[in-house]
Amino acid sequence: MKTYLDCLPCFMQQALRAGRMATNDEKKLKEILSSVGAMIKDIPMQNTPPETGDAIYKKVREITGVNDPYKEIKKQNIAEAIALYPEMKKIIDSSDDKILTAIRFAIAGNVIDFGVNKEFDIEQEVKNNLEKDFAIFDYDKFLEELEKANTVLYIGDNAGESVFDKILIEELGKQVTFVVRDIPVINDATIDDAIASGLDSVSEIISSGCTAPGTILNLCNDDFLKRFNNADMVISKGQGNYEGLSNVSRSVFFLLKVKCPIIANDINVKENDIVLKGINIK
Repeated sequence: MKTYLDCLPCFMQQALRAGRMATNDEKKLKEILSSVGAMIKDIPMQNTPPETGDAIYKKVREITGVNDPYKEIKKQNIAEAIALYPEMKKIIDSSDDKILTAIRFAIAGNVIDFGVNKEFDIEQEVKNNLEKDFAIFDYDKFLEELEKANTVLYIGDNAGESVFDKILIEELGKQVTFVVRDIPVINDATIDDAIASGLDSVSEIISSGCTAPGTILNLCNDDFLKRFNNADMVISKGQGNYEGLSNVSRSVFFLLKVKCPIIANDINVKENDIVLKGINIK
């Protein structure tokens, strides 16, 4: 997905939000905004938003000296999600369509996103998603590809959300590789976050090598690229991964809650819609 003009003020808001998580020093915050503003005026609009996000969060780390400003919030989100896990498992066990119910829970977890300036209630989101209609629902194609697949590459998004991803991975019944960011960026999951969420018990965990808040193929390591190209099925979670992968040539299934009007317009849905969208599917 390309960068739209309305993305530009959002970049500034993200920079300030991340800066305030890292420091109360007004001079440093002003330096962050000045530096990011100077970057924004020169960014190519054909770049994906996560490519610009990579530069923004690098600048926040550089100026504040804090590598993981969302560390404590991520721990809290993971703990809250783990507390909900037993009840969600009970609901799935009594469900007529366990995979679909697990998908609904996985998408509910996608609300845990500090890249957008929105409050959320994860417990309420779980309840809402059990009944909410999908704006895009390529479920039959998802099941067809899953049935044929031996290997699934599951590209994760936020910490805390990864507990909900575990629930879906348990229902897929396939050999799964779970992909995380290479270093902390916003509240996206790293290897440590994924292990804290229990993903190591249901999948192999790898880093994509990407430091952006989304999967940008030309920033990923060779191991990830090989797995991405060769996996029988790719599942991508969240907005940042959609922004980075929506124009790739292979089949990908995107699971997300749409929290941004720009992405809503790009996908042709409404803000707050839930989406199961496949691309390059037969």
